[in-house]
Amino acid sequence: MSERKLPWVIKYRPKKIADVVNQNDAKQLVLKWIKEWFAGRPSRKAALFYGPPGCGKTSLAEAVAREYGLEYLEMNASDYRRASDIERIAKIAVMQRGLFAKGKLILLDEVDGMSRVADRGAMEAILDLIKITKSPLVMTANDPWDPNLRPLRESVLLVPFRRLTKTDIKRALARICELERIRCDDDAIKYIANKAEGDLRSAINDLQAIAEGYGRVTLSAVKAVLRARDRVYEPFEVVRKIFISKYAWQAKLAASQTDLSPDELIQWINENLPKQISNPEDLWRAYDALSRADVYIGRIVRTGSWDLLAYAMELMTAGVSLAVRTDVKSKYRWVKYSFPQKILIMARTKEVRQIREDLAAVIARHLRISKRLAKSDVIPYLVAIFESNPEYAASLAVGLNLSDSMIKYLSQRNSNRIIELTKKIREQIAREAREESRKEPPEAEAAVKTEAEAPKTKKVRRRKKKEGAGLEAFFKK
Repeated sequence: MSERKLPWVIKYRPKKIADVVNQNDAKQLVLKWIKEWFAGRPSRKAALFYGPPGCGKTSLAEAVAREYGLEYLEMNASDYRRASDIERIAKIAVMQRGLFAKGKLILLDEVDGMSRVADRGAMEAILDLIKITKSPLVMTANDPWDPNLRPLRESVLLVPFRRLTKTDIKRALARICELERIRCDDDAIKYIANKAEGDLRSAINDLQAIAEGYGRVTLSAVKAVLRARDRVYEPFEVVRKIFISKYAWQAKLAASQTDLSPDELIQWINENLPKQISNPEDLWRAYDALSRADVYIGRIVRTGSWDLLAYAMELMTAGVSLAVRTDVKSKYRWVKYSFPQKILIMARTKEVRQIREDLAAVIARHLRISKRLAKSDVIPYLVAIFESNPEYAASLAVGLNLSDSMIKYLSQRNSNRIIELTKKIREQIAREAREESRKEPPEAEAAVKTEAEAPKTKKVRRRKKKEGAGLEAFFKK
């Protein structure tokens, strides 16, 4: 394919790290990480580039490989997402070094496109790759907070990418127009940048479509072709949009551009509200609106009255945004938002809570009580027993048929000893059962033998009786 026919997103892809638009913080993190790899002491073997579409994640990975003379290998995790595909292609790549280059840089694109159910085993295969890789491993994702990526986040270097500003996109589009020698109106470029909403890739595609279709990029041509895009924003961006909204409709529109549930959105606003708003009176009004929204959400959960959701959304969005009246400038200052701690704690304790639920179900089944009563009245006593008397605890564990995870939940200190005693008791029970099955009692054997011989005796008697009856009949004749 000649260079003239190449899509402009490929033709004008950054050749050097400096050519990547904006993302200075991400560049510094990546350069430091690559230098650690060359020194042979990387703090993390893999990096996760995350951010909205079209912000330069893949472009930066390619630019790093080109600038440092690394062989570049790209895999789309949404296409090759089965564990067998990853092991067949990527595992070979991470174990081998390049023939002619200094090394390799492997990119797994769109790892958040994997499904926990449909792509079972893929995440485990990626975690194995990270352990054995001999080359820098880069992954990209739009949403790094997906629950499926939790084990991955703990094993990689997180590199955040920001959504590009309209100024960044306008500058990049003007440069392409100049290189392509196309007449572009400033208003037209500004309109394309507004519609792109931070996605440089889509902005370049729009520019090329209009330039090749009309020969000149004018505002009328742009308006005739482009339509508004339905974007899904990251939680950080949604919260910022709600806080800086001047009108109620802007705040409500921001809440509709996310996949977060209303309860999750309340947690995000609650976590970052005191960071954004500094005036105590403004903060009081904002929290008052947020607490009322939480009351409505609670009523929806209890009664199922979903018609109340409109009131909750009004309060948590417009109510919070318009509560800032005294120090309005605080709405627009840049603040680094954080992930809600409640959601993090719930995610970390999910496994423990599931073990507690399973344990309560076992106790409830044995004692004929409810799970709620088992959790409140029985489990605390079991914890005391398991912490103070391992021998008796082992007997209880065998009697209730508790798993090792349940034993660890009931006693952190004595869990290993209780598990060991439990295994011995179960082995002893199995051994005694085998011995009992081998030697049967003599009375049981006699009874079995008598029962087995009884039918035969009855048959012989019947036969003899019949034979006697036949002889008597013969002699009578």
